[in-house]
Amino acid sequence: MCGRYASSRGPEDLAGIFEIEKWQPEEGEQLAPDFNVAPTKEVYAVLDRPLKDAADPAPVRQLRTLKWGLVPSWSKTPEGGARMINARAETVHEKPSYRRAFAARRCVLPADGYYEWVTAPEERQLEVEGKKKRPRKQPYFVTPADGSVFAMAGLYEFWRDKTLPDEHPLAWWVTCTVITTEAETTPLAVAPEEGPRSLADIHPRMPLMLTPDRWDAWLDPSRTDVEELRPLLEPPPAGLMRAYPVSTAVSNVRNNGPELLKELEGPEEGTLF
Repeated sequence: MCGRYASSRGPEDLAGIFEIEKWQPEEGEQLAPDFNVAPTKEVYAVLDRPLKDAADPAPVRQLRTLKWGLVPSWSKTPEGGARMINARAETVHEKPSYRRAFAARRCVLPADGYYEWVTAPEERQLEVEGKKKRPRKQPYFVTPADGSVFAMAGLYEFWRDKTLPDEHPLAWWVTCTVITTEAETTPLAVAPEEGPRSLADIHPRMPLMLTPDRWDAWLDPSRTDVEELRPLLEPPPAGLMRAYPVSTAVSNVRNNGPELLKELEGPEEGTLF
């Protein structure tokens, strides 16, 4: 899954990476670097979409701020958005909450990498049994080994708050979700000296990373045939990622700063691995 990630690149940097054509932030829309992005926060998203009220209907590559936690257009309230932070690649084309967005509203969510808390076999068994007392988990930061942007496949959706008038600034919500896939079982490009050797050793799921050769096809809104889109959900080539242990301070969403990305020499005492 993906429940927390880091995103420190600014609009200028992202504009160059993704060839952004439009970024004109309104007041308060430019986001500060966030080293502990959590569900319901505003996040940057790259998407191709015609400009509002433009005479030319051609899609334009835009950088937008969206709320993480997808609210389907047909929802009566936005309350379920906090639970819809991830969509499974295996079923995204058929689930009622995601299938329309998958066909027409795909985006890329740029990140430095994501955090995942190790789920060892004994831990998973406790979860299966529904026991509340669990070992303290060690967080790991997963990031491209070459330092490039971690481009997560995402979907976005519009939701209208019918309790507000059209001119109200909160009348429309634009929300998003991260697509996840099965975690790689192949060796990491760079693994910690002790602990997990693959992403699957940390957690059975991972965000679907899109390599640059897939960005244009993924963002193209003219591609609406589900069967033609599904090959884009294939996991990236193996061996692109590195993972390393970080402080358990990241477990508290109130903590936020570049120190959360600092690599530890080994797992913290009392944690798994």
